[in-house]
Amino acid sequence: MNWLAIRHRAEFFVFQVFACFLLVASPRRCARCAQQLAFVVCHILPRKLTRHAITRENLRIAFGTQHTDQQIDEIIYRMWVHLFRMMAELVQLPRKIRLTNVHDVVSFHNDRSGIVKALWSDRPVILLSGHFGNWEISVTSFGVFGFPVHFVARPLDNPYLNDWFLKSRSFTGNRMIPKKGGFKQMAAVLEQGGTIALLADQDAGARGTFVDFFGKPASTFSSIARLAVQYNAYICVGYARRIDDDFINHRWVRYEFGNAKVIDPLDFHGDDRDHQITQQFTAALEQAIRRSPEQYFWLHRRWKTTPEQAEVLLRENRKAG
Repeated sequence: MNWLAIRHRAEFFVFQVFACFLLVASPRRCARCAQQLAFVVCHILPRKLTRHAITRENLRIAFGTQHTDQQIDEIIYRMWVHLFRMMAELVQLPRKIRLTNVHDVVSFHNDRSGIVKALWSDRPVILLSGHFGNWEISVTSFGVFGFPVHFVARPLDNPYLNDWFLKSRSFTGNRMIPKKGGFKQMAAVLEQGGTIALLADQDAGARGTFVDFFGKPASTFSSIARLAVQYNAYICVGYARRIDDDFINHRWVRYEFGNAKVIDPLDFHGDDRDHQITQQFTAALEQAIRRSPEQYFWLHRRWKTTPEQAEVLLRENRKAG
């Protein structure tokens, strides 16, 4: 008997039960449930299970003594509220957003002429964001507006859940590139003048490029800059930031789309241009996160690898090789 297949089916069944509830629940009800679940995570569950220490440490690294302990705890609580709401929105997304109502969901924070110019050009485009706001709504909205993208993501271990979410993410014409081993596919899309979307705010390990992020060196994937340079691709850094609810005048949630930076690799020269580009898009992401830090995914260890650790690991690898 294939117990793994049975487990996957059971997980998918449980997910479908919750999905049915979310599809009929009102936005106000979803918001209340998210607040209740966040309270459980922050005040009832063991903190080791919720990565509370890592989250608090990351916030201290980013903001130092700018916030009191009480304010840090409030940011963590609101982060969980946002994450639980975002999970519900991901399930609801295919039924809630269309070209006819997308402007009821999103508004634009600043001048979007730069990104429109990039998308209408004959050059490839890299849409870049981080684990901030609702990155799923960002990608979906580009498809709604008639600019389908190839998004980079890790396939889920459960094949039934993976198929469900793949269908959910692709209903506007978007296509997925698997994160592991997808570099050649990304290069092929850019070579054909296409658009890829990816998140660029996770620790890149010892081989990453160290750039400043909230005042501390953070290992960052420089492959994005290299792709942009090689294929002459614009890098458009953006975000979808949750704004205040208005359940009376709006039927669903509300997000602000922001164009944080449009980076043209042709503007950079010299041997360190990859580093310059990586620093620029990292700084643009930081600027967006500072506007609503409670909407950032502080759970992952962004500063996991230090320059000193990277130097030691690379030296050991050279000796072993």
